[in-house]
Amino acid sequence: MRIFILLSVLCLSISLSAQDPTRFQKEIDNLVTADSEVTHKKLILFTGSSSIRIWKSLATDFPTHNTLNRGFGGSEMTDLLYYAEQLIIKHNPKEIFIYEGDNDINSGKSPEEILKTADQLLTLIRAKLPKKVKVVFISPKPSLARWHLKETYLDYNKKLKEWTGMHKKVSYADVWTPMLDSNGEVFKDIFLQDGLHLNEKGYKIWAKAIEKSL
Repeated sequence: MRIFILLSVLCLSISLSAQDPTRFQKEIDNLVTADSEVTHKKLILFTGSSSIRIWKSLATDFPTHNTLNRGFGGSEMTDLLYYAEQLIIKHNPKEIFIYEGDNDINSGKSPEEILKTADQLLTLIRAKLPKKVKVVFISPKPSLARWHLKETYLDYNKKLKEWTGMHKKVSYADVWTPMLDSNGEVFKDIFLQDGLHLNEKGYKIWAKAIEKSL
């Protein structure tokens, strides 16, 4: 009886701590409303968490490409999987850039948990879109705010790179390395005041790193 009670409390705790993807519903609805303005010819879609959402210079950083920003809130990989039909599939892009894992790690998820969801997301993309569609997973970035989680980020990035290498038309874009100085420390002048999100200088580093995958 005692074991049953303990298990029940544990399950309740997990349930209460799990993130509810519908918390983003209003934001997703706003993005869907803007879909009428999207030009789908040779579309390159960027999606993921707020580091994508606030990339305001995305179009000008890649002026010769038809890019679409569909980043949202402080999302995690599970949230993107939940909204994949609306944010990815419906646009039928020729290439997809995904930035998730940053918030997952901060919320305590293991690299294995994140990759399990990434695999489910990739399976959905392959089932719904042409096999020739390229999918690029962007490495979680280093930041001042989350530097204390450095080792977990490094572990996840290593496993993410290995995982992407196991799949056709899937690649890994490294934004971690170019954001570090010669001493292996993260640059301090590439962030907004929160020490987490990038400023214009930070996005220039991203654009240079990601351009190789376009």
